[in-house]
Formats: sequence, structure tokens, C-alpha cells
Amino acid sequence: MVKKLQDTTTLHNDVKMPWLGIGVFKVEEGPELVNAVKTAIKHGYRSVDTAAIYENEEGVGIGIQEGLKEAGIAREELFVTSKVWNSDLGYESTIAAYETSLKKLGLEYLDLYLIHWPVEGKYKDAWRALETLYKEGRVKSIGVSNFQIHHLEDLMKAAEIKPMVNQVERHPRLTQKELQAFCKNNGIQLEAWSPLMQGQLLENEILQKIADNHNKSFAHIILRWDLQHGVVIIPKSTKEHRIIENANVFDFELTKEEMQIIDDLNQNYRVGPDPDNFDF
Repeated sequence: MVKKLQDTTTLHNDVKMPWLGIGVFKVEEGPELVNAVKTAIKHGYRSVDTAAIYENEEGVGIGIQEGLKEAGIAREELFVTSKVWNSDLGYESTIAAYETSLKKLGLEYLDLYLIHWPVEGKYKDAWRALETLYKEGRVKSIGVSNFQIHHLEDLMKAAEIKPMVNQVERHPRLTQKELQAFCKNNGIQLEAWSPLMQGQLLENEILQKIADNHNKSFAHIILRWDLQHGVVIIPKSTKEHRIIENANVFDFELTKEEMQIIDDLNQNYRVGPDPDNFDF
């Protein structure tokens, strides 16, 4: 059971990844971004998730440096993730994209590098590049994002190394049960983006009732539900009080009945693009 903010899951290559981190999707470069990352690290977060397409890696890098200084911890205690964008998928171009991300972040290595979307005809060459980076010790772990079961099966047929992580949209309206089972059976850690469904569940009476039962917020209930399902989470926030609040999920437990009630909210409803039908 996950007991505290620094608790980790062990990936299939024995690298330890924090269960809860901070995401920075749609947070623009600038003081707010730097402060959010710094604040999260200062308050005990040990995982930061960004991507090339977010166009904020430089600010994230500054926030990391300031956060490490304020928290008095070494770089090795932090788990940093970025992702290669679709236009850079390809063997040489993916390696070049990795170099660019490192430079922008001001880091010597990443803890996790992901293929952002399963672009048909491109992700296998990109995966070979990730395998090269991993074998050379330049990245600690490699994985994918937004991959469905058939994408994973197709990739693993040609891969030397299995993905360590699959980061996907997941929330109570999109529980991804079959995908989660497939990943678990193959030793791939599932990670949720948009775990709070971009605020669209705020008015949900069922979740509110469960929240009231535990004297917690609806966000706590959803984040706790993910953790009890063995899913890594990266909720996004730029406000200090919310960053602190999002991490306040380790002092209670949902019952089996409550877990089932939340599972039953599934409608296979996406707030983001469909990995089988996207055009970017």
C-alpha cells in the first residue's frame, strides 16, 4: 500500500518511480511554471512530468534546479519524464529530440523518456532510438504514451526491450480496464494523465458522497482510487495550496465497495484525442 509521497513503484528494469508526481501540461513558460515545479519539490514531490510539445522544458529545468536547492536534495532523488513529439519520430530524429530536451531542461539524463503518440509507421523506429539511448545509459527508463493494446502488441513484436511505462488518459469516465490488465500482465506500469478529467467531474454527486464519507475533496477520492488500482498519477496544478492538497491522499483508504462504485462510472469517454484516430 502506498503510504507517503516519496513511495515508489519498481519498474520491470528495477528503476523506482514515484507513485505521485506533478504534471505541467498547458503551463506556459514563465514564473508561474518555475514556481510550481520548485514548490512541488519543496513540498516533497519527487517526480516531474513534461514533454517537448508543451514548450516549457526550459522553465521546468529552472524550477527543478531551484527546487533541488530549496529542498536540499540531489538530482538523483528526482524522477524526471519528458516525451518525444510526433514530428520527431524516427531513429536519428528521436535521438536528436532527446538531446534537445536534455539541453532545455539543463539535465544530463532523464529518468523516463516516452513516445508521446503511436504514429503509424513511425513509432517502431523511434522505439529503436529509445532502446539505443537506454542501452547507452543515457536514460534510466523508456516507455510510451497513449498506446492501446494493439499498439503495444505491435511494438513488442519488434522490440528488444519492453516499455517500462504506458502513460494514458485515465479517470472514472475512462477506466481503461482491459488496457490496465494487459499492462499488468506484461510488467508495464500504467500511468494516468488527466486523472481529474480536467475538472469535469467536480459536480459528480456519487464522488461527492464518497468524499464526504472520508472528509476529503473529490480530487482526493479520484487520486486515491488510481493509487489503489496501482496506477501512477501526475495531477497538474500551479497553485501552492493545491499542490500540497493533491498530495494529501495517504491518510485514508477507499473500501472495496467505494472502489467498485467509482469503477462503475466508466463510460469509455475521452476528454483528449483517441489514440486510434488523431491527426497531429
